[in-house]
Amino acid sequence: MATVASCSAPELVSGRDSCQVDFSPRGASERSDIELLRGLVAIESLSGGEGAAVSFLRSAMASRGFRILDDPAGNAIGTVGRGERHIVLLGHIDTVPGRIPVRVEDDVLWGRGAVDAKGPLATFVAAATTAATAAAERLRARVTVVGAVGEEVIGSPGATQVATWPAPDFCLIGEPSGWDAVCLGYRGSLSLVYRLRRSTRHTAGPGRSVAEESIAFWNSLVAELDVRNAEATNRFGAIGHSLRVVNTSGDGLTDEAKLSIGLRLPPGVDVAELLTRVRELAGDGEVTIDGVQEGYRTSKRSKLVPPFLRAIRGEGGTPRFTLKLGTSDMNVVGPEWGCPIAAYGPGDSALDHTPEERLDIGEYLRAVRVLASVLEAL
Repeated sequence: MATVASCSAPELVSGRDSCQVDFSPRGASERSDIELLRGLVAIESLSGGEGAAVSFLRSAMASRGFRILDDPAGNAIGTVGRGERHIVLLGHIDTVPGRIPVRVEDDVLWGRGAVDAKGPLATFVAAATTAATAAAERLRARVTVVGAVGEEVIGSPGATQVATWPAPDFCLIGEPSGWDAVCLGYRGSLSLVYRLRRSTRHTAGPGRSVAEESIAFWNSLVAELDVRNAEATNRFGAIGHSLRVVNTSGDGLTDEAKLSIGLRLPPGVDVAELLTRVRELAGDGEVTIDGVQEGYRTSKRSKLVPPFLRAIRGEGGTPRFTLKLGTSDMNVVGPEWGCPIAAYGPGDSALDHTPEERLDIGEYLRAVRVLASVLEAL
């Protein structure tokens, strides 16, 4: 019979789902780590409204012996351990909209943010705690955990603030890679808005409507990208495209079409040249930029890789490497710091932003053990 602890009719206390789960078969340390994860997921923290979750995480880190730091962006920041070497574990605490009732069923935690990316963030705190307490004499480093705000919106204000810090010796980004995989790169993004205005015309008259002209622009852009992508050997190396929003409006004198467009950029794309070509295709349409992040990729030869290979094999896994088609805060801090960097965290990234978002608790605990071993090795 399935074991279920459900908050399907959530009671909200300071934005938190009320859900108590009995994890007594596990040891005290694992129960504490699970409760950290559950408590963090249970607090709604949409981008721009992360305050309650930030307060919860700060308190949780303080209770584990972290030294709590403040910054202008409102991130949750805690530091543990001491030494000349500095390791930054940068996760994000905000989520996209969409309430998923928090529940545990068959050792799986459901809830918005369980995968993207409170699961990886809780892993960071739990692993740093383990490394600093169980192996204090081997952790000869200062480990800083950041629960950054605003990763899900254009500009990533939390990570942008963190990027002003002096470069650490190592950085890990908290995103779902799977407990047995390390992510080495993310495509960047280019968000555009296309506007076309025309004098109002009768729909029975000659010529194309403003809506038809805007769609013709979109089709020409897709054709251009298809040509550019012809030599790409995989999806990571191709420029992705999505038509996010199409709107038309008019006041009786002028008709306007507005397209919101997202492009995904592999590392090495000449953004300025690409924009020049987009504007040529737009003709007398207006193209404005909402935001841009260039792609970023690291190497398997990174000093971060060998400790992960050993730790994953030590947990009985077969290590894998991944490259992600979206963006992360690696795109923000990677170019600024230039230090060894990778992304790691439990969870299936295919569940990001979906109504099915959930995290296997056993995978979460394996990821904690893997990362604690990596921190000790570093």
